[in-house]
Parts: sequence; structure tokens; C-alpha cells
Amino acid sequence: MSTALPPDIGPAALDALQAEPARWLPTVAALAARFTSAPCVAAETSTVLVGLAGEVVVKLYAPFLRDHFAYERAALGHVHGRLSVPTPHQLADGELEGWPWLAMTRLPGEPLLGPWPALAEAQKLALLRRIGTVAAELHALPLGPMPVVAPAWPEFLARQRAGCAARQRRTGLPAHLLAQLAGFLDGPVPEGPDVILTGEFTPFNLLVAGGELTAMIDFGDGLVGPREYDWLGPMCFFVEGRAERLDAFFAGYGVPTPRPQREALLRLVLLHRYSCLPAQMKMPGWQAAPDFATLAARWCP
Repeated sequence: MSTALPPDIGPAALDALQAEPARWLPTVAALAARFTSAPCVAAETSTVLVGLAGEVVVKLYAPFLRDHFAYERAALGHVHGRLSVPTPHQLADGELEGWPWLAMTRLPGEPLLGPWPALAEAQKLALLRRIGTVAAELHALPLGPMPVVAPAWPEFLARQRAGCAARQRRTGLPAHLLAQLAGFLDGPVPEGPDVILTGEFTPFNLLVAGGELTAMIDFGDGLVGPREYDWLGPMCFFVEGRAERLDAFFAGYGVPTPRPQREALLRLVLLHRYSCLPAQMKMPGWQAAPDFATLAARWCP
């Protein structure tokens, strides 16, 4: 198959490529045609190039995301059929001009991002309990092959620390908090036994229909490390500073709400692979918090 895939590409160039599906969708559609005759369309949001063709999904990973490809391929096989919510089944994988690809089943539902705001509060609480239960199920699985394809947690954390100030400056952390960042990061972060992490218990990668959770997708950003890292998605995107929502998630997970850990958890938010507080702090006026302790108390009420 002849394509126009660039052999050497970085994150900025990938973003530009994603914004022009006409440049890459024919390549993804040709891969999808191996499994289905359905027409292929581009997924709206993703960190890789994704085509949706009937009941098939094809994901094409830039060469610099080869580690994401390796983790997702291993996770699809290890997790499929072992949770109470469906996850994709891998159909095939390969490499095209240095770009790894995966084909997998497409699951029913739409990303929770769309329906969430209009759901009744009782539905939101029920979904948070359900998400907590699924997170606990994932974390209870044996590690299997995942440590081999995941970065070592101490090394990952060290890289995140080294780049944290630059990232927070770039993503718009308020200046008064940026000035306090180094001192705040000197404190502890959660530690515990290694579990499989998706990093993706977020409205982008949880699918719903009729207010019910129908699937969990996207394992490419996964890690192996302390379970608290996977708590951050629900705490950032769904809780919105409401104690009853926080308690619902942890009731589903099966542990007491970790209010004593709130500052350590906030440090982990700042060190997250995709940390961007303006996008993740879903609380009006969070920028006015005078310090991180105040922000942590509002975020984890």
C-alpha cells in the first residue's frame, strides 16, 4: 500500500496531520477494508489517527507513539472479557511504513462527554458508582504482560517532575500558583502496589447509552503504578467540587473517600501525563484559590 505517511513526525506535526483527515483517512480506510465493507470516517478526537468503519476501529500510531501501540495491544488481550463492562477485542495489528496500527471491534455507545451535562444528578451519581466499580475491577487484575510494555513508574514520575513547571506554564496555570509550584511538588505523592492503569476513566473514553455505561475504550496512555493515578480522571472531570459525587465514585470503588490524601492527589494531577488544569478543573473560579492547599480542598471536598 502506497501512502503519504511521513516517516519522521513529532507531536506538533501529528496535530496538524490529524486536523486534515483527507491526508490520512484513505490510508486508514484501506486498512479497515480488510475487515469490513462499511465506509470509514475519521474519529473526532484522539491522540492517534483513528478511523471508524461500521463495527471496526482502526488506530494508526505515529512512530514516536510506538510505546502507546505496544501498551494498547497488550492491554486489549489481557483485559478483554475480564471486566463487567465490555472492552474492545483486537482483530489484527501490523506496521505500515514505520507506523504501527491496530484493528479492533467497535463497541456501542457514545462518549460520556456529550450526554454528561444533561444527565439528572441521580444518573450522574449512579454512573460514578459504576465507574468506581469498573476501576476497582481493573486494578484487581494480575499485571500479566503489562510491566514489560509500561515505563517504570519511578522513571515516569521523574520525567514528569522534570517537565512539570514548563508544562504548567504552557498550559495556563495561574501565575500565583506557578510561583508556588516547586514548593508544593516537594511534598509526597501517593504510593502503593502496582496496578494496571489506563489513565482514561474520563468522559472521552467511557461510552454510554441511555445513561448506562456500555464500554470502556482506549488503553494507549496506560501505565503500571499506584491505583491513585486512575482516580484522577473521575475526580477532575466528573466531581466538579461536589462531595456527594466524590463519595459515589469511591463507594463504587470500595474504599473510603481519600480526603486526607487530597494534596498528594493534587500533586499527581500536576504530574499527570496530560496535566492541564484549565481543562481538568471543572469548578468555576478555581483559578482564584490562593494556594494549592485551598485548591485541593475545593477539588476534593
